[in-house]
Amino acid sequence: MAAGGGSVSLQLPCVFSPKSRQYLAVCAQDGRLRIWNTDSKTLHQEYVPSAHLSATCTCIHWGPCRTVKEGPQRKKRKSEAGQLEEKADLLAMGTAAGTVLIYSTAKGALHCTLDGGHSGGVNCVHWHPEDSLLYSGSDDTNIVEWDLQTGKTRSKWKADRAAVTSLCVSPDGKLLLSAGQTIKMWDLDTKEVYRKFTGHSTAVTTLRFATTRPPDTSGLYFLSGAAHDRLLSVWQIREDGKDKNSVVSFTLTDEPQHIDLVTSKSKEEAVRLAVVCKDGQLHLFEHFLNGPCKKPLSPSCTVQMSDTQDSPMPIPLLAATLGPDSRTVMLAYGNYLQPVMERVDINTAERHVCLSRNIQTALSLSIASTVSKVKTPIVNAKSKVLVPGLPGHQAPVKGTSLSTEKRKKVSDTKEMSIAERLGEIDLQSAASTVKGAPKGMPSLQTDNFAVLLVQGLESSDGNILNKVFQTHKDMVIKKTVAQLPLTAVLPLVEEITRRLQGHPFTAVLMVRWLKAVLMHHTSYLSSLPDLVSKLGVLYHMIESRVKMFHKLTKLHGKLYLLVTQVATTTSSNMVSDVDHTARLVYEEESSDEDEASGDEGLPDEDSDNWEEAVMDDHKEKQIDEDEEDPKSRTDSKANGEEDMENGNESEEE
Repeated sequence: MAAGGGSVSLQLPCVFSPKSRQYLAVCAQDGRLRIWNTDSKTLHQEYVPSAHLSATCTCIHWGPCRTVKEGPQRKKRKSEAGQLEEKADLLAMGTAAGTVLIYSTAKGALHCTLDGGHSGGVNCVHWHPEDSLLYSGSDDTNIVEWDLQTGKTRSKWKADRAAVTSLCVSPDGKLLLSAGQTIKMWDLDTKEVYRKFTGHSTAVTTLRFATTRPPDTSGLYFLSGAAHDRLLSVWQIREDGKDKNSVVSFTLTDEPQHIDLVTSKSKEEAVRLAVVCKDGQLHLFEHFLNGPCKKPLSPSCTVQMSDTQDSPMPIPLLAATLGPDSRTVMLAYGNYLQPVMERVDINTAERHVCLSRNIQTALSLSIASTVSKVKTPIVNAKSKVLVPGLPGHQAPVKGTSLSTEKRKKVSDTKEMSIAERLGEIDLQSAASTVKGAPKGMPSLQTDNFAVLLVQGLESSDGNILNKVFQTHKDMVIKKTVAQLPLTAVLPLVEEITRRLQGHPFTAVLMVRWLKAVLMHHTSYLSSLPDLVSKLGVLYHMIESRVKMFHKLTKLHGKLYLLVTQVATTTSSNMVSDVDHTARLVYEEESSDEDEASGDEGLPDEDSDNWEEAVMDDHKEKQIDEDEEDPKSRTDSKANGEEDMENGNESEEE
């Protein structure tokens, strides 16, 4: 009964309580936790987290039914001490802020808050069947074991390279299944990996044990389901360790959203499985787990729901749980804000079953049976009740008092039609673009926008609405929204919600209109009784886009780093060899003797080294000449003696 991870998919947690199935816990788009009584079909309790907008609930899981040992409950219900074991009490909620909230249905308030264990959003929580322990998996790739008696972390370890998206504790409480993209089985005593299973290409959202037998008998089975996957895989934990591949596959029509099963205690007992898919269909399976099965198994029965109108529309199923026999199923369908619960008997002999229900009648009965503190006045049948936001409560659009005399001259002749007003908008836009336009051009005032907007909303004319919504001036938008009658506010919000789901360029303009509506008409919207159902789609859509914005921002940063690295590497490789030729040569001014000699790098005349260098040069030249011409050796010697004498004379001087 664990719900799937909230960060993996956009499905909302919806879980039945264990054993008696007396309660249905739902976390809706508005961030509130609602607990419905399945017997009376009424709202049992409602809890609003203090920071539900910034830390939405991502997963919920019912704890084991509390026993007589619990002191506070036994003191409150001494007469019901025998029935206490059959009632669920504690409910664990994981949040996007990394905390785990423990809610008590007996107290009707928050029992405790577990924080400090995770640095990322919590994707899954699961209770230990016997001890007062709770396990949670998070985006920070860690699993935390919580001690509920102290409210502190008992153990924490890294489970995967990616986020931990699903958890499940074995019925005997000795093994723990965890999964991101790889399924791991942990020994809870040593916190070491017992087995690994690979077979899903996406994040695993569902893990459930299908049998209660010990793992050393080759009779322990569990099943897994992943995001964007239309198969449920069944794995066998064999004694010889040869359990790398799944042994059975169940085919679905869409991604599994809610799973309930009746475990098998022996080979002669079949596993019964109820799977609600993301497309709103229910699939029922019944299979004997006795080894591998090569062919994927189709559901024995598929259940769909539709309304009773002339053109039937499908009603999505939210959750389902199996009854004591194979025919009885408890269904929850409709909207998350107010689901309809019904216990039905299904003819499983038929492959496809379609149930027709009038959901409006079921909702009205559910609302009428809800206990409310508000006293309803007795109203005569002939009288007409006007409620804000409903047709019949009209208020005229008041125009501005500016330039009334000029506009009276125009209105005296006849009232302009919608086509003429649209023509005026075109004329005004054309006049604003043409230079030197005459001052007498007709201009459309702000109150005309309000009139056109009301007419477009009442007639659902897309042409009129497109003309009005194309304005980019914030002041015009604010004045138009401020002059709207109250009856047009809710249709305007619905039209804005519809257009926000369209093209991104249209959504940019619609955000300005939505901001203006919330600034001027928040007090009126808060007085509507059905505001939650009206704005639930808008809230859920904005929240999903904000979640995607954070992921896109991270992806943009990573891509920017990669592109910058590639550009830097490319530019460094394109640098050519350094050109060693001098760009500028500086020559010192030399005397005439230096220019005549042509030796620029020689030392000054006063240096003794200079004379020795000259003599060495003469000797090298003589050696070269002797090698070339042996006959001229005598001449070179004579010349050398003469040079030496000249050198001596110069030294004496």
